[in-house]
Amino acid sequence: MDLKSFWAPHMGAVSLTFDDGRPSQLQKAIPAMDKRGIKGSFYLSMKKETWEKDLLPWKEVALAGHEIGNHSLSHLCSNNLIGRRGGLDDVTLPEIETDILAAQERLVQIAPHQSQWTYAYTCYETFVGRGVSRQSYVPVIAKHFLSGRGGGEYGIANHPGRVDLACTHGLATDRMSGFEMIGLVEALAAQGQWVILVFHDIDGSRLTVGHYEFNLLLDYLHRRSGEVWTAPVAQVAAKIAGYQAAHP
Repeated sequence: MDLKSFWAPHMGAVSLTFDDGRPSQLQKAIPAMDKRGIKGSFYLSMKKETWEKDLLPWKEVALAGHEIGNHSLSHLCSNNLIGRRGGLDDVTLPEIETDILAAQERLVQIAPHQSQWTYAYTCYETFVGRGVSRQSYVPVIAKHFLSGRGGGEYGIANHPGRVDLACTHGLATDRMSGFEMIGLVEALAAQGQWVILVFHDIDGSRLTVGHYEFNLLLDYLHRRSGEVWTAPVAQVAAKIAGYQAAHP
């Protein structure tokens, strides 16, 4: 694969992704991004009782050109992570599929213009069950979504010719400095990679990046827009999917 030709006129790509639909994303991340013309992917989780109210402010976000993504209805994680039963260990493939599709029915109402949808695995975990009954639900995501975002080793990105779009590599940015995020993007994009950065809160108490650090990254991406393509996950995934379909 000729990576230079694939990305031209850019050398690589980066997607800024945000999980859980947290207030700081609306208050701090999106205004800073819109100021610089940078669009991201926002993976929303919903409370079953208040989902209509929770989703309301995200309609404007979708209309402004940001991607709305699926982060499931129940946001299940492993029992080991949550310290009790009732997590991914205790559900089946049909149950997780039902949960994700229920969330999708609600999300479509706030972004009906979106033709492609992507998913972010909750807590980066891609399984249901435990022990000998443990199964991957990546095939469920591959059936319903253009792409699914997982996680993994520090400093690893996605090669467009080899990445499994149903389980791409997302890079957690928690507590990173602006210079560290910039360095990762610069190094990996220069290799022709697709870098997917994962954010939760901006200036929050945990799983957070400082507002100043986040703005350093945005300023860099704005300055380097001619060399590094910054786009929502669905846009980059669609380009990669087209290439992979033509080069099986």
